This record gives sequence, C-alpha cells and structure tokens, in this order.
Amino acid sequence: MTEPTPAPTEVPPPDPTATGDPRERLLAVRHEVAKAVVGQEAAVSGLLVALLCGGHVLMEGVPGTAKTLLVRTLAASLSVQTRRVQFTPDLMPGDITGSLVIDNKAGELSFREGPVFTNLLLADEINRTPPKTQSALLEAMEEGQVSADGVTRPLPRPFLVAATQNPVEYEGTYPLPEAQLDRFLLKVVLPVPPRDDEIAILGRHAAGFDPRDVAGAGVTAVASATDIEAGQAAVAKVQVAPEVATYIVDIARATRQSPSLSLGVSPRGATALLRAARAWAWLSGRDFVTPDDVKALAHATLVHRLGLRPEAELEGVDVAQVLSSALGSVPVPR
Repeated sequence: MTEPTPAPTEVPPPDPTATGDPRERLLAVRHEVAKAVVGQEAAVSGLLVALLCGGHVLMEGVPGTAKTLLVRTLAASLSVQTRRVQFTPDLMPGDITGSLVIDNKAGELSFREGPVFTNLLLADEINRTPPKTQSALLEAMEEGQVSADGVTRPLPRPFLVAATQNPVEYEGTYPLPEAQLDRFLLKVVLPVPPRDDEIAILGRHAAGFDPRDVAGAGVTAVASATDIEAGQAAVAKVQVAPEVATYIVDIARATRQSPSLSLGVSPRGATALLRAARAWAWLSGRDFVTPDDVKALAHATLVHRLGLRPEAELEGVDVAQVLSSALGSVPVPR
C-alpha cells in the first residue's frame, strides 16, 4: 500500500480457544503477527484481505523491513501448509511448478510436484529472477492449477502467493511484467518503521528475540483453512449497493481518462477493488460495503495496475498522486 491503510474497527484481542465465528479467529491472526512484527499493520490487514478474496499480495520494501518475517509469522499463525521459494537468476519454471522426472522403479515418467502445491507460498524476492520464471506462476495465481504434459493439476485450497520484492531501481532485479502484476490483488509497500517502532524492534532484539525462531516469540496457530473458507463464503454474501458499484466503475474510468497515464485500471482491476472492499467490510464487522471501504483499499488494489506516460515520469509525477487525483475527481455516493 502506498499509504497507511486504517485497520478495521478495533476489537479486544480475540480468544483463539473460543467457539466464535471465523472473523474472530482471523482477527486473532493480527495479534499473533504482532508478537513478532512491530508495526506494519497495513501489510497484515492486506494479507488477511487477500486470504478472504482468494487473491495474492505483492509486498515491496527495501531490505530489512520485515517482509519475509511478516509472511513467515502469518504462516505460523495459520494451520495451513506453507512453502518458501527463494527466487534467484538461475531459477527455472519447473523449480516452482514441478516437472516430469524418471521413476526408476516404474521405468516411466512421473510428475513431481513443485513448491507451488501448498496453501501459502512465500515467493521471496520475486524480482530477482527473469520474467520467464516469474511467469511460471501466472496459471497458478489466476486459475489455481498447474498444467504439465497435457494434464491439469489443481492446487490446494485456500491458495495464496505472498511475493516480496526490493524496489526495481536496485541492481540485479527484473521489473515484473504487467500481466504478472495484474494477477496480484494487492500491492503493499512496507516503509521503514517510524522512530518509536524502530526503538521497539531494537528492544525486542536486545531482550533476545530471534527472527529465525518465530515460535520462540510465542506465535501460535489461531485460525485454520476451514476458517478461511468460511470467511470467503461470508465475504461473498456482503452486499454491494448499485451506487457503490457505480462508484468503483467511475474510479476506474477516471484513471483511463488521465492524461498522465498510458495504462488505466482495467475491468479486472475494478472487480479486484470490489472484492477487496467486500473483505474489508466483513473484517470491519459489516455485511455491506461503503464508499469508505472502497477508498481504503483503492491505492493498494489499483496503483500497481497503472502505467505512467514517459513524459509524466520525466516530470517526476508519482503514480499514487495520479490515482489520488482520480479518486478526488469522482463524486462519492451518499
């Protein structure tokens, strides 16, 4: 997210042993993550929204802003399968999706599943590998399946790709192609923490915190795949008034008309904003979407789908500012 996103309505820390609804258990994840990660509430909320939408998250930040730790801690707070892939320049597509190998006992080829066959895939430093390998995730992210040797193999449910990347201006990185970026429901930017949070981080390390030992920080699993699926079903029932749907469409069309953009929000981006706003409303304890829900998720959902014109880049125009201007030009329904 290019700017901090407000957290859902504050509630007391949920009791993970209670028999409450899935929302309580999923909100408990935020409290578990906070045991190991200081701040970064917007990124935590973004990951929860993506889980509830069946979407994926791209997290960007300079090295050392807890991108990997955040995803590892999220995985520890959920009773789901998780795997990690460290993206490198020599990584091949089959290293992610799987490949055909010779079964010496049977004397024939068999498919060996890659790490993508999991519930939560941490794609670490995804922009360290060439576009060919980055694109290996396209089918998995869009359709929840992998095709190899003419056979389509479904991935486990739920399925979330949480990818991390360093800013593209760093040497040795490959900017993600537009088609790949469009498959991410949200892009969250993890900023360098403010002074008070940084003091708290150093205090934890001085007290013996080891970021390689998430369990040592007291993080436990408080939600399951069943809770996620129940939450997804509940989110699908969140009501969207025609006025709110029209508001989303008008925002998308405003970006397409911006003279600073060569690429505006596509219909897929508009539907992504609708899905994210629904999840945000449900996390906030409502069964209907408000314009404020749309505005709260607009930057995280849309910024990475926009393309600046070269002349706008030369003038130092920021894509987030263009989106803010487009948002401001659309009347908010009452």
